[in-house]
Amino acid sequence: MTFATLEVSFPLRIPHWLYPALVLGFAYLIVPIIGTNYLFEAILLPFLALSLAGVGLNILTGYAGQVSLGSAAFLAVGAFAAYNFNLRVEGLPLIGSILLSGFVAAGIGIVFGLPSLRLKGFYLAVSTLAAQFFVQWTLTKFGWFSNDSASGVIDAPQLSVAGVAFTGAVGRYLFSLTVVTLLTFFAYRLVSSQTGRNFIAVRDNETAARIIGVPVLKTKLVAFAISSFIIGIAGVLWAFTYLRTVEPAGFNLDRSFQILFIIIIGGLASIRGAFFGAALLVVSPLILSRLGSFLFGDLFNSGVLEMSQRIVLGVLIILFLILEPDGLVALWDRIRKRTIARLNKR
Repeated sequence: MTFATLEVSFPLRIPHWLYPALVLGFAYLIVPIIGTNYLFEAILLPFLALSLAGVGLNILTGYAGQVSLGSAAFLAVGAFAAYNFNLRVEGLPLIGSILLSGFVAAGIGIVFGLPSLRLKGFYLAVSTLAAQFFVQWTLTKFGWFSNDSASGVIDAPQLSVAGVAFTGAVGRYLFSLTVVTLLTFFAYRLVSSQTGRNFIAVRDNETAARIIGVPVLKTKLVAFAISSFIIGIAGVLWAFTYLRTVEPAGFNLDRSFQILFIIIIGGLASIRGAFFGAALLVVSPLILSRLGSFLFGDLFNSGVLEMSQRIVLGVLIILFLILEPDGLVALWDRIRKRTIARLNKR
């Protein structure tokens, strides 16, 4: 009697939680050991702050369908509010200052989100510009917000939580990473809840959402509040951990467009898309600078670099809108599925 060898193959299934767990494990355990100051200061700290801002805007625009061009205003509100809470409220811990700054940004977001109750699309986008110009004007006009600094520049306080000081590039990186991780998890749980489903319903069809019982007006204001809260805390990270000093002019309209481009390139209605888009926007100027200097030498100065960045970014946005409207996250998912399918065939 002969026996045939029976070969049983099982499809390769990777738990959905494994990817973020591996990324966080690498980010917390490996990066602080192998990372250089340049990696932290030039890449990881701006990446984390912009990623969190992208998460906040994606909740408003990607999930709730409310277009906003005033994200930089809420970055500024968060940064300057945290600075003033830390400066003027004696005994208030840093975490308290950061949380309160987020609530202040949320309140401002609700105020400037009121036009969404009547306006849509392009008209709403234009109305959110009021936040951009009003906040920047207020911070410049009234010296109280910058502690009457002649230049309007504020300096970040020492990062200390429960007696633990986060000093140096590694300390500021770990502080930023923890804040971004917690708020990203909060955003993920939010968009997976009934509130998130309400956002999507309002985005897809307000009339249908109203018919099935979704409180449309409340849902829009909640989206503005939560988005502004997250973006405000991202502003704290941008000022306190990355730049360490900041002025109102740093939160201009270009910064608002930068955050909007992050979610367009990364992928609308995707929490991961904010990180993909931020990674591309942070790394591409560095690559472009190195490549330009290698090819053209001294001819590739800072002015040429800035113009080249704008051209490359514009081309990328056009290509993504035409070829892959769902952004980098869709490309990543496609590559991942093909890789797993090939492994299952072996």
